[in-house]
Amino acid sequence: MTDDNIVWHNHQVSDDDRARQKGQKPALLWFTGLSGSGKSTIANAVEMRLFEMGCHSFLLDGDNVRHGLCKDLTFSDVDRVENVRRVGEVAKLMVDSGLFVLSAFISPFRAERALVGGLLDPGKFIEIYVDTPLAICEQRDPKKLYQKARQGLIANFTGIDSAYEAPLRPDVHLKTAEMSIEACVEAVLAHMKALGLTNQ
Repeated sequence: MTDDNIVWHNHQVSDDDRARQKGQKPALLWFTGLSGSGKSTIANAVEMRLFEMGCHSFLLDGDNVRHGLCKDLTFSDVDRVENVRRVGEVAKLMVDSGLFVLSAFISPFRAERALVGGLLDPGKFIEIYVDTPLAICEQRDPKKLYQKARQGLIANFTGIDSAYEAPLRPDVHLKTAEMSIEACVEAVLAHMKALGLTNQ
């Protein structure tokens, strides 16, 4: 629903101008996977490499965003959808500013991930599936969330009593049970290079 009194304003500085100023082709790297899969760890490692390469980037992390932008949301399916929608809109603005945006969110539903991808021009959305078996995620469980979910202390927990819809055709598929963090980082960077986003 739109308001007729709200008008889109075009800026003199274009998205292409901002990207050209930074010397890069911006994109959104969307890391999705179960809690404890390693999304944040891998996204952090990728951003560190991009920083060392002189790239301009910003990492949006699920827990961090829930301290501010999405602190009013619960973990119900409806609020998870709204969480992803808000993050997608923010990420789009940041990509428009010329940045590589890394987003580490469970983002359990395919439709919402597709919605985010649809906000961006073709080639600017990279879906990265951090594929870690549930048993390994539970074994890691750094925040003891799975333990609490199994005890009935947390409701709507993805992988336990709330669904996770794995990507059907992710751009990058990281099987963390078989790959080291460094190997995962190299796979992401190799994909970016293949798309012409980086030259290293």
